[in-house]
Amino acid sequence: MSEQHGGASERVRAIFDGVVAARLRRDSVVGASDDAIERFFVEQSVGQMPSAVREVLRTIGSQPGLWFAGTNFGLHGVTADTKRDVAATLEGVRHEIQDMTGMLVLSAHQGYTYQVIDGAALDQDDPPVFEIVEHEEVRQGWRSVSAWFADTAPDVADLAVMLPMMREVGMGEPDWAADIEAR
Repeated sequence: MSEQHGGASERVRAIFDGVVAARLRRDSVVGASDDAIERFFVEQSVGQMPSAVREVLRTIGSQPGLWFAGTNFGLHGVTADTKRDVAATLEGVRHEIQDMTGMLVLSAHQGYTYQVIDGAALDQDDPPVFEIVEHEEVRQGWRSVSAWFADTAPDVADLAVMLPMMREVGMGEPDWAADIEAR
């Protein structure tokens, strides 16, 4: 394993560990097995898997919990059909994605916002992530998968502060309360 390869995985693990330290319950997310990850790549017809993406999926790919609340993500949320939807969205829109056939779809939010990796960049350990908003824009949203992972992390510290206040004013227990470590 190259140092760069290990570096991408280490960055992803450090981001996750930071969110856990901020009080995310480690067991509120479930990672995917290597076999499931391989099937995910095959379904999207992706030849290579960046190490940062593989580590994200190993960490939260089966059940992302608070990480992607309200967004289709990972092995149970993104399918070959999602990739076809993204390709259709890109038709007739100016963009810098070089290899649409080989691109990897990471997430889909309500069928109009997608986050993808250009198929031409899949040989990189920690490639840039593009954001596609239907009928609006295609832009490189993050310089790397690890930057995207950090930026999409739930703000557990804020949620942990909000939770006792919500309880105090009688708002009831939000669904996400079980995902926060009590102190």
